[in-house]
This record gives sequence, C-alpha cells and structure tokens, in this order.
Amino acid sequence: MLWGCFAAGGTGALHKIDGIMRLENYVDIFKQHLKKLKLGRKRVFQMDNDPKHTSKVVAKWLKDNKVKVLEWPSQSPDLNPIENLWAELKKRVGARRPTNLTQLHQLCQKEWAKIHPTYCGKLVEGYPKHLTQVKQFKGNATKYSLSVCNILTDWECYERNKS
Repeated sequence: MLWGCFAAGGTGALHKIDGIMRLENYVDIFKQHLKKLKLGRKRVFQMDNDPKHTSKVVAKWLKDNKVKVLEWPSQSPDLNPIENLWAELKKRVGARRPTNLTQLHQLCQKEWAKIHPTYCGKLVEGYPKHLTQVKQFKGNATKYSLSVCNILTDWECYERNKS
C-alpha cells in the first residue's frame, strides 16, 4: 500500500506501507512527511473519512501542529483531487510493466517524482470549478464523469474551509 501527498507546488512524499496501515503508522507518516509540504496558513489538508484519519489521536496531532483540515462529511463521494494523481501514477507505472513488487515500488517512486508541478497546480486550481460543476449538476454526471450523491454537503464543507 502507498500513502502519498501533494500540493499545488508538486508531489510530496510517496510512502510505502507494509501490511495494513494502522493508526500509529498514519501519525508517523504525518511526522515524517506532512510538514515538508509547507501547507502554510491559507492551505487546507484534505483526507477522507477513514477511521484512522478521523481518530482522536490524528485530530490532536493535526491540531497541535496547526494543520487546517478540510471538513469532509461521512458517506461522502470521493472528490479528492489526489485520485487524479493516483490514476496518472497507475497509467505511468502500468506502461513500464513491472514484474515484481520491488520493481513496482521502485517505479512508483520514480514516476511519482516525475509528475510535473504544473500538473499538481492544475489539479488544485481546478478543484473549485470541479465542485461548482458537480453542484450545478446536482450530483449527476459532469465532464468529470462523476456521479455523486451528497455533493451539496461537500460543497458547503469546501466553502466553509476555503477562507
């Protein structure tokens, strides 16, 4: 399993997790990698509602380290722009045809590092437009090929957290 992060300025860490990710792993990953993203005061960290992500231990670490987190309602469709990055990584690595897990991990690391900061910037820059269009279509399919249920709630959370 891989954990990755990015910001408008480019990709951050791509961290390999052996076995099942546990709560302790998640906090350790934050300690190692999150500060390197340099999120700044106006930046918002986004993650889904996996129980590890929403635990009291993680919430405390994020608060203690002054990381502003985008509120994300439970049972929410996944509109996280990192999904686009995962798809890009999968396409790049798939084209290289790894033959074993070691090679797969190495190729993932190499290809992740090659993703141009401009691509990451466009994902971040296009996010509000993406949400606006999904809201406008009331969760029906858009040019982004998404079909979602709770988009109005997601939009309200985005609006509340963007300032």
